[in-house]
Amino acid sequence: MTTDSSSSQTVPASSGLRGQSAGSTAIATVGKAGVGLTYRGYAIEELAARSSFAEVAYLLLYGALPGRAELDAFQQRLKSAQSLPKPLEQVLERIPRTAHPMDVLRTGCSMLGVLEPEHNFQEQDRVAERLLATFPSMLVYWHHFGATGERIDTEAQGDSIAEHYLALLHQQPPDAEAGRALDVSMILYAEHEFNASTFACRVCAATLSDFYSCITAGIGTLRGPLHGGANEAAMELIQPLKTREEAREDLLGRLGRKEKIMGFGHAVYKVSDPRNAINKEWSRRLSARAPDGYLYEVSDEIESIMQREKNLFANADFFSATVYHFVGIPTSHFTPLFVMARTAGWAAHIKEQRSNNKLIRPNADYVGPAPRPYRSLDER
Repeated sequence: MTTDSSSSQTVPASSGLRGQSAGSTAIATVGKAGVGLTYRGYAIEELAARSSFAEVAYLLLYGALPGRAELDAFQQRLKSAQSLPKPLEQVLERIPRTAHPMDVLRTGCSMLGVLEPEHNFQEQDRVAERLLATFPSMLVYWHHFGATGERIDTEAQGDSIAEHYLALLHQQPPDAEAGRALDVSMILYAEHEFNASTFACRVCAATLSDFYSCITAGIGTLRGPLHGGANEAAMELIQPLKTREEAREDLLGRLGRKEKIMGFGHAVYKVSDPRNAINKEWSRRLSARAPDGYLYEVSDEIESIMQREKNLFANADFFSATVYHFVGIPTSHFTPLFVMARTAGWAAHIKEQRSNNKLIRPNADYVGPAPRPYRSLDER
């Protein structure tokens, strides 16, 4: 504890609720024994190797991995929900092309809530699935209209949300490796316990607000650069560099100037981020077919220097930057892709909060002036 000089009140030495429990959840573990990440008991490594994002979304939303019939029905519901209503397309057309894509998703979510409101909590699964299905369509419809004025068809494309997004973005079916790489990335980003945006969703849900408002709270929180955007910043660092030597010289210069290097360290993990090794392997694989595949070597060099010089490990964001780049995704879409994946986790937490709800209303440690009398204008 420290003392504020303006009063006799004390200020907690720890802030940001770090290390404090804010509730219980059956959805995920993060940082168990310093390294682990599980979704409803399943290790992230096994899910990334053997599962699909659709299976993982179902697991998060409904509590168990689906059987084949359940998965087929779930995927069919998502496909049938991917096209956008005309009034939403009209709103997207009015958003300037200079807007941040996160603002596009935040606005699109709100507008869909106006057009297709959640009348009662029995509709929450419908809303969750509709948002999972339409966020890629919203982003890419706005992307193409802003760039060319073209009104693209947002009917379902491909067999997964990842393939749907890539097909709409590039206006052609993606190859299997690109589709799988993005699908795995979405698995890795789908859920992460009580992070800032998820907690914002739960705080909103605890007021008994509607599902769209809760998701919008999550998007707005992820919009902040201290939560989302690290992979965009990592790409800006990596992209101008062409060799390990350039990477070493550039990074050591930045460290000498005490610049913050995004994509390293984590608030909860103490030893490593289990998602990083998976993203790194996908970056390596995809680099073999990319014209600027040397960016993998650049990234690998930066990771090594950060470990040696700062004792910091790469988190999930660092190598996801080159994974996305190698499959042709614009850097400005990196954080919106986080939304597309994390909507599954957000939705699971909203449902969990609603199932045993209590208004979230923490106390605060007051550090302002001691009680004092009010003085009239002439006495001040």
